[in-house]
Amino acid sequence: MVPMEAVLARMRALDERLPERDGVAVFNRVYLTVTQTLHERISHGAFPSPRRAQTLSVRFAERYLTAVEADRAPACWRPLLQYRRHPGIRPLQHALAGINAHIGHDLALAVVATCRSLDCEPAALEADFDRVGDTLVSLEEQIREDLMPGPDVLEVADPLTHLLGAWSLDRARAGAWASARLLWSLRRSPDLAEEFTDSLDAGVGLVGRCLLTPTG
Repeated sequence: MVPMEAVLARMRALDERLPERDGVAVFNRVYLTVTQTLHERISHGAFPSPRRAQTLSVRFAERYLTAVEADRAPACWRPLLQYRRHPGIRPLQHALAGINAHIGHDLALAVVATCRSLDCEPAALEADFDRVGDTLVSLEEQIREDLMPGPDVLEVADPLTHLLGAWSLDRARAGAWASARLLWSLRRSPDLAEEFTDSLDAGVGLVGRCLLTPTG
């Protein structure tokens, strides 16, 4: 298994290489903070099974890194990659679009990959999955504070206000867990599993494209 230190090194390399206002760079800074926090909490025994938690975290991160470095990314990541330099899209939108792609699509596939790697059922990962989610929730609040425009910008009629209200991390987490369980149940029906994965990818990509509606 690739250690978390190697994953963090790849994220830091991306951070150094990308322009500061690039949409992928905005998400990468957010996710680097998340992964560093997870690494520290796992190292300090905050997870029931450090091995399971680290395997899940690494599988999860690898999906993001593979997507942004690929010649053709999964559909869920394409909106962020296509609109990463659009002048009318705000940094918070880029961050949320990345979180949407990563949790809505990648997390479910990472759970299944972890179960295969450790030869366990999804239920064995549920406590670690919940703790990873709790870390994301606590950091999402910080992300919104750091990237949120000033109160004079966020008026009721501002389109960004409606976009922020339409997306929920808690719903995305719940959907990822349900998708992971369904994919695991379909593991002996590869055609159905592939069809569901493609549909999930496309649906998450559609949400991402809505989150990146130009508002500025």
